[in-house]
Amino acid sequence: MNIKSIQNFISRLGASAASIVKIPLMSGKPSPRNAAPREQTAIVMGNGPSLRDAIENHRDFIMAHPRLAVNLSALTPDFRDLRPQFYILADIAFFLKEKTGKVPALWKALCEVDWPMTLFVPASARRMPEVSRLPANISVKFYNLTPAEGFDCLMRPLYDSGLAMPRPRNVLIPSIMCLMREGFRRILLIGADHNWSRTLWVTDRNRVVSVQPHFYKDDDEELKRAEDIFKNVRIHEVYENYAIAFRSYFNVKAYADSRGVEILNATPGSFIDAFPRTTLHDEAEAEISGE
Repeated sequence: MNIKSIQNFISRLGASAASIVKIPLMSGKPSPRNAAPREQTAIVMGNGPSLRDAIENHRDFIMAHPRLAVNLSALTPDFRDLRPQFYILADIAFFLKEKTGKVPALWKALCEVDWPMTLFVPASARRMPEVSRLPANISVKFYNLTPAEGFDCLMRPLYDSGLAMPRPRNVLIPSIMCLMREGFRRILLIGADHNWSRTLWVTDRNRVVSVQPHFYKDDDEELKRAEDIFKNVRIHEVYENYAIAFRSYFNVKAYADSRGVEILNATPGSFIDAFPRTTLHDEAEAEISGE
C-alpha cells in the first residue's frame, strides 16, 4: 500500500467516523421510502438559466413526466403552468424563525397550490407553523440534510435509511436523493447549469462577487441578498464550496449505481461531470420510437 492509499484510507476513516457522529446530533425521523418502484422518468427542474429554453422548446416532453421544482421557483409565473408533482425546499433561509426577503411570499405561494403535490422539507422543520398551514392537497414528506461521506459500505446503509445523504451543497443533491426514495429508477436533470465560475470575479477592493443567474429574472432584492452572502467570503472558500458540490455528485452517482438508478444530465453546457449526458430532443425522440 503506497502513501497515497494510506492517506486516502485515513481520510475516509475520519470522514466515516464524523458522519456517524452527526446522525444522532442532526438527523430526525425521515418519511418512509416508497417501496414500489416507479417506471416513469422523473425530471428535476433546477433553476439554472437553461431551464427557460427547456420550458419554451420542450414543454410537452416535460409535462408528460413527473417533475420536481426547487426552492424559489414557486414565485415564478411558470410555476402554476408547470404544476410540478414534487417540490423541495433546502435553503436554510426558508426555515429560520424570522422570515425575511422572499420567504414569506414563497410560503404564501405554496399555500395557494390547488393540485396534488408532494413537498419535501427537512425533518428539522417538522413542527414549523408554515408546514402545518399547507393545504390538504399537499403531502409533506421529511428528509435529512445531514451530510455523510466515507466508506461505501457504511454510507449506503445511511443513505438507504434516509438519515443522511452526500454533502448537500446544492439543492439538486437532496432533489435526486428524495426522488430515489420515491422509487424512481430513472432521473433526468434540466436547468442544472452549475457554471457559477463563469460569473465569479474579485473587485479591485478584494471583494468577491458571484452572480448566479436563474431561469427567472432576479430582482434587486435578490441580487442584494446574494451580494450580502458573499460580503465576507474569500475566493478560495468559494472554490472549496464548488469542489464539495461537484464531488458530492460523484457520491450520488455511486449510490445511484448501487441501487440500479440511472441519472442523466440533459442540461446543455452544464458543468456537472458526474452523470452521463443526453438532450431533451434525444429523450423525446427515443420515447416516440419506443426505445
